Amino acid sequence: MNKPIVVSAKNLGLTFPTGDGDVIALSDVNLDIAKGEFVSFIGPSGCGKTTFLRTIADLEQPTSGTLTINGLTPAEARQNRAYGYVFQAPALYPWRTIAKNIALPLEIMGHSAAQQSERIARTMELVNLAGFEQKYPWQLSGGMQQRASIARALAFDADLLLMDEPFGALDEIVRDHLNSELLKLWARTQKTICFVTHSIPEAVYLSTKIVVMSPRPGRVIDVIDSPLPHERPLDIRETPEFLAIAHRVREGLRAGHSYEE
Repeated sequence: MNKPIVVSAKNLGLTFPTGDGDVIALSDVNLDIAKGEFVSFIGPSGCGKTTFLRTIADLEQPTSGTLTINGLTPAEARQNRAYGYVFQAPALYPWRTIAKNIALPLEIMGHSAAQQSERIARTMELVNLAGFEQKYPWQLSGGMQQRASIARALAFDADLLLMDEPFGALDEIVRDHLNSELLKLWARTQKTICFVTHSIPEAVYLSTKIVVMSPRPGRVIDVIDSPLPHERPLDIRETPEFLAIAHRVREGLRAGHSYEE
């Protein structure tokens, strides 16, 4: 049975006008993301990975083609609070406790104090931060701060989670742990996740689908459906199946770099 399409891009393009001429950030992007998929976007710096996420979030407006989220325009999806967004840095307010940081979108949306308390408790449990509600961001490690940022994005229970290199600044040990925790979180919540990364192992480990992008102007040059099982211990990265996918991603990135306009 085919799953509903959450994100659909058709001939999507985005051009930024600058003083030195137009910069084509995205060109002719065609992609469908189905409900419950974990989709990673990988490519060189400046290839449009984050720009594509920002168009989904209605933070940038395409200049050509169409983009829908659950059949709605990005602006309508934003107004319906159809997604949570996790940025590269945790972006937590230092004067607010962790619980109050998570509560912020709920306050804006007008949830009652009882509803806020219930959602804060539930999301902090999901990201394994129960017991840290009254701590301030500066009292937490970088990895814990990023988990709090994920909890905030989950608090209003949107079905779509947009994640822009959330673990890029963390050391490898912490990153491995949070990758594993994110997979468990995805399995429990059944969210649709769009995840930007520069790491081939991270993309292969996390994803049901990997989107390989070319240097600017950003094009989709390969879409890889992963055959790996949904339950993935860290040592799956040493298996022939994992290494074969990583090789295909690497070859796609190499081919993209050799592309000349």
